[in-house]
Amino acid sequence: MDAFGHTFDMLTPEGLSAWAALAVVIASFFTAGLTAAFGLGGGLALLGVMSAVLPPLAVIPVHGVAQLGANASRLFLQRKDVVWSIVMWFAAGGVLGAALGGRAAMELPVWALRGGVAAFILYTVWGPRPRSLKPGAKTFFATGAVGSFLTMFFGATGPIAATMLSATALGRLSIVSTHAACMVAQHGLKSLAFGALGFAFADWAFVIAGIIAAGFAGSAAGTRLLRAMGERDFSRGFRFILTAVALYLLAVAATDLRTG
Repeated sequence: MDAFGHTFDMLTPEGLSAWAALAVVIASFFTAGLTAAFGLGGGLALLGVMSAVLPPLAVIPVHGVAQLGANASRLFLQRKDVVWSIVMWFAAGGVLGAALGGRAAMELPVWALRGGVAAFILYTVWGPRPRSLKPGAKTFFATGAVGSFLTMFFGATGPIAATMLSATALGRLSIVSTHAACMVAQHGLKSLAFGALGFAFADWAFVIAGIIAAGFAGSAAGTRLLRAMGERDFSRGFRFILTAVALYLLAVAATDLRTG
């Protein structure tokens, strides 16, 4: 045990326990499986686990790289169904959002941002759809810009892209695979930004490798579930998870408002 502990200490950042690292790796498997099956939900769940066991300053950068790996594996497994025209516009907007960064957004209360994202999700999923809402180049460019802008400090903004994809006429395979490609672009840009800001990713390389490996296995399991699922079951599960995410964000926003 002493030898294992010494080796673990050499491969991981100071202050990170073996139990915390194991918890994050296990969570990566299950959350990647959830996202591979329904296109969303896993990123926010993994963020919750990381927030509970990792050092605060490491949560968003490590989560970003973990999500980059999980979504890259999902993209590889589901690449035949990607709608690349959507991804290109989303990525172009993401470059703008990442360039602007989170400084302006940080001037707004976090509860207001979370509440705003929740309201956007709930209205798009359950509200009347205006005729002007026709997802296209402009809407996906804007979605990419807003998502990349907010993810610099909010972490899991996949539901924003997923909500816009839900407004399209795409089938379940194209929705999930296209969302994976969009998230690869978003988290890739975010990881580059944090690297440029000086975050020591090298110190976390061993833990991140375990997270990505577990995420690939989870993505493979979730993809098998997705292909076996009917369109109706997927649609119901997709809307349920989106709604659950929105309600969670509203609850956290209310807590932030009370305690802030």
